[in-house]
Amino acid sequence: MTAVSVRDLAVTYEGVGRDVPALSGLSLDVSDGEPIAIIGPSGCGKSTLLLALAGLLPADAGEVRIGGEVLTRPRRRTALILQDFGLLPWKTVVHNAALGLEVRGVDAKTRAAVVTEALERLGLAEFADSYPGELSGGMRQRLALARALALDADLLLMDEPLSALDALTREDLQNLLLGIWRQRGHTAIVVTHSIEEAVFLGRRVVVMSPRPGRVASIVDNPGMGENGYRETAQFLERCVELRRLLAAEGAFGEPALAGGAR
Repeated sequence: MTAVSVRDLAVTYEGVGRDVPALSGLSLDVSDGEPIAIIGPSGCGKSTLLLALAGLLPADAGEVRIGGEVLTRPRRRTALILQDFGLLPWKTVVHNAALGLEVRGVDAKTRAAVVTEALERLGLAEFADSYPGELSGGMRQRLALARALALDADLLLMDEPLSALDALTREDLQNLLLGIWRQRGHTAIVVTHSIEEAVFLGRRVVVMSPRPGRVASIVDNPGMGENGYRETAQFLERCVELRRLLAAEGAFGEPALAGGAR
């Protein structure tokens, strides 16, 4: 079980002369195998939440449970993909993909077999001896995903993973992420600033409040994952609903006034 449970989570950063609360009283439940998207105003603590879920950032209050166990340190089957992909520029594609397994002490023969399969699955096998600087942005993102697959992650955390890509590559990789989830059934949490991306990749979409972040609202999105969902009226309706909720949280400037005035 890789269900995620967050209860009354609070995280504060030490600033110059004052503390900066990033999250306060945030509670959220994610079912085993559920893909959700998180969206909210800039600076609302979305990335902070992912770091806490990865066990990389201690909480000031509250708790995080993964699979029913209280999270006190990074867990082996959680993969975190950051905006810059977290690749080492001096290591080849195959070595970057194997890095997590190497850290875990997996033997070389097993590493080679697992990484070869992951690179083939993501169309990177012919670039195994290349370096990240020789890859396009989309290929670097595929490499980050290959490393997560090699780790056999059951919880995939993604922080704006596609934000730096052009529109066509971004849509292609959104389809790839959806396909991987369909095949593997892992729990997935993606942070994004794109309303359309949130609706495409999240069975539920969590809208966060301005800092200190908390869950302001949750939009159910049962059509997620259906073939051709982007072209449906339901997809558009969810996007419009999210835009309205984000406007109410001040994501586009001043919060919306009663009656829709701004």
